[in-house]
Amino acid sequence: MPVAPISGRAAADRIAETLGTPSPTAYGARANVTAFLVRRFVDRGLLVDLSANPDGTLHHPDQVAEVCRREHLADLVAADTPLGPEQAATRLRVRRADFDHMVRLGWVRSPQSIEVRFGTSRASAVDIAPYTTASVDAIVPAHSDIDCDQLRAVEKGRRSPLAVLRPAPVPAAA
Repeated sequence: MPVAPISGRAAADRIAETLGTPSPTAYGARANVTAFLVRRFVDRGLLVDLSANPDGTLHHPDQVAEVCRREHLADLVAADTPLGPEQAATRLRVRRADFDHMVRLGWVRSPQSIEVRFGTSRASAVDIAPYTTASVDAIVPAHSDIDCDQLRAVEKGRRSPLAVLRPAPVPAAA
């Protein structure tokens, strides 16, 4: 008998349950296991998306169970946990303006954009670009030429030292 695929949200719930983390929908609790994380697992090749639907993913429950048995599942979840721009700036201990320059410079990219609605109307929806924790954590080691202590010492209202930098040119396709 064929097994019915499960949604990305259901896969996230199963991963959260494995880790003993409440799902984001349970009693309003916030958890780091979301459909965003499931999409990152698809990007890593840990799960296969069985759907062609851009709004959601479908997964084989046995494959989700296999992911749940991984020894370092908590580390994988931690690396792919989404951070909004404010959270990313806080994690790096820089101002939001400095983090925005890091994005402009191409030092970090969001793997997707998520529409967040306030209320029931689409008119109050905004797109946010979440970043993975691993990609935010990789910024400082990848740019050791930047004096992070000096960057963190810049006072509010002062121009960021990153403002004068230009993005690296994109190599031409061969």
